[in-house]
Amino acid sequence: MEFQESSLSFVKYWQVIKRRWSPSLIVFLAVFIISLLIASLKKPSYVAEGKLKFQRTNATSTLTTLGTEIGKLEPVVQDNKTSPLNTEAEVIRSVPIVQKTIKQLNLTDNKGKTLKIKDFLKKLNVSDVRGADVIQISYKDTNPETTAKVVNTLINIYLENNILANRTQATAARKFISKQLPKAESIVRQAEAELANFKEKYKIVSLNEEATKGVEIITDLQKQISQTQSQIAEIKAQSQEIRKQLDMNSQQAVIMTSLSQNPGVQDILKEIQQLESQLAARRNILQNNHPEIVNLEDKLASLKSILRQRIKNVAGKNFLNLDNNFQLGQLQEQISAKLLELESNRLGLVNQATALSNLQAEYKQRLNNLPRLEQQQRQLERKVQAAQSTYSLLLQKLQESQIAENQNVGNASIISEAIVPEEPVTSHAIIFLSAGVVASLAAMANIYFLEATDKSIKTVEEAKELLGLTTLGVIPTSSKLKKTINAQETTEFYHQRLLIPSLTRSPMSEAYRMLRANLQFMSANKELKVIVVTSSVPKEGKSTVAANLAMAMAQMERKVLLVDGDLEHPIQHQIWKLTNDKGLSNVICEQMELKTAVKTVMNYLDVLTAGVVSFSSTLLDSQKMAGLIDSFAANYDFVIIDAPSLTVAADATILGQMSDGVLLVVRPGIADSVNATTAIEILEKSGQNLLGQVVNGVISKNEPHSYYFLEEDQLQKSAVQEYVKNVVETRSH
Repeated sequence: MEFQESSLSFVKYWQVIKRRWSPSLIVFLAVFIISLLIASLKKPSYVAEGKLKFQRTNATSTLTTLGTEIGKLEPVVQDNKTSPLNTEAEVIRSVPIVQKTIKQLNLTDNKGKTLKIKDFLKKLNVSDVRGADVIQISYKDTNPETTAKVVNTLINIYLENNILANRTQATAARKFISKQLPKAESIVRQAEAELANFKEKYKIVSLNEEATKGVEIITDLQKQISQTQSQIAEIKAQSQEIRKQLDMNSQQAVIMTSLSQNPGVQDILKEIQQLESQLAARRNILQNNHPEIVNLEDKLASLKSILRQRIKNVAGKNFLNLDNNFQLGQLQEQISAKLLELESNRLGLVNQATALSNLQAEYKQRLNNLPRLEQQQRQLERKVQAAQSTYSLLLQKLQESQIAENQNVGNASIISEAIVPEEPVTSHAIIFLSAGVVASLAAMANIYFLEATDKSIKTVEEAKELLGLTTLGVIPTSSKLKKTINAQETTEFYHQRLLIPSLTRSPMSEAYRMLRANLQFMSANKELKVIVVTSSVPKEGKSTVAANLAMAMAQMERKVLLVDGDLEHPIQHQIWKLTNDKGLSNVICEQMELKTAVKTVMNYLDVLTAGVVSFSSTLLDSQKMAGLIDSFAANYDFVIIDAPSLTVAADATILGQMSDGVLLVVRPGIADSVNATTAIEILEKSGQNLLGQVVNGVISKNEPHSYYFLEEDQLQKSAVQEYVKNVVETRSH
């Protein structure tokens, strides 16, 4: 697709060049000769050049590793097209350096005045050498010694400026760093103090080691807790078994052991036992109400009351029933002692397990807080590290700036000084080449100007694109009509416009036959009997098209009437070599009959000339004219009306309202875009049935495409071959 578009563009440009080659050649030769004359009058010019080598950093900074960033060549815009050498080239061309060079050398122009900066820059060329860190400086002048002085002076001034710029940067950097150092030191101290306070507050030595050690301690504590709980469970099992044997709990066992070992309780128990023995013995002899029995019972009650009081003193609130046996045996005492020992051990283990659990909880809480403490510590450490790095960097940069401030070396050096040139730079080849380039540009500008100012339609394609109408026919220029039609044409010359005799084949005749076929194709849906032929401006060949179209239709043995509707400037009578004393205007004015005015020029073709009466608009825009057209349509198969141009008179629109359609003739080189679009607007606003356009007078060599029509000799050759073929076939039959 892109190749096709480029091919079309090339064809279009080639056609433009073909149209404008003659005046453009004149412009080219004139400008070329003038350029050669001007160049020959000029003095020869000389060019001197010098070269500067650049380094990314200066050698002194590289060796000392201090101040390497000062004066470093780095582009601000990071892309493949940007080079720091371009920046340095612009510095060399800067106004201060140029002014200083002009002043130091006292450079003047042709009038003896101080050379202007813009004139100096026109002679100066500063460019980088591709593939090397080198800038080439050249100066052009008619004086060879001046060229060398300018280049060398400019280089020296630039080097001085480069060193001064680096030193100025270093001084500014040193002053800035000196102001920032106390602030940076204060920030370092503050950050270190915050870190120390944090470690002191949370008792931090090493959080990583503390986390590892804490996990080990928690694991060890868990083991101790598990062992203690196992011992407690074992003691509980033993205590439960002993309680079953004693039928008492551990508290009761403690009380029973205390009572069995209490002398006061045991003495009372012995007395009670003795008294109960006496009471039992006396009851066997005496009755219950006997005074001795009553006395023994009272003593027994008193002893039991004393025993109860002593038991209460020993047991406290845990008072025991007096029916219990408070006299334990040796085995029971041992078992009770064992129960008490187990209970004591159990309580001790429970307290130990509780203490271990509490300690484990403290370690777990500490471990849970370690990530937060570690994060805070890292933040404070980063703050300290950043402050220390900034402080160290400032100290280093202060040393670099102090060293760079005392340096007298830049990152540019001279590798080639300018020498006085011996030969001029302008040779004959360059002069001719420059003159050719200037002349070519002038010729192209001339072509552009002529194309821009020429509003005429030049090709068939332009007519199609501009008007947007269906192209019904493309009529080439006949070899008999190479000259442009003008007002002084003779009758004999008008007669030469009839170009399609019935027994010949030519590009012209084939074009009109194609026009006839296209009109017949359009009339398949709607009958076209009355056709008005007009154009946008005069001299587009509408009358010729109307005459030849009428002849082409008559060759089909269809009855055709050709009417000359251009009453102001009639032409049809000259084309057909007829007299114009009787015609359409006379019929409209009823000066004669239609049969008298119509003349037969060939088989099936009649011509009605314009006549001698004027006032065309009044005559044509009448009921009489409308009636005549209806009569024409009734008596003829086709009626062709030659109407005036649309931009000259309104006759074409009047006749178009009475016809079946309007055919617009467009001639490249005569019709322009303004008049053509105006004609289309007139036809559209008046509601005409615009059939299409006929492009007339097409010159084949001006067209980008050659498929519109065959060359005349090709068609003649084809006609001869067809004739011979017909003769041979006839003889064979």
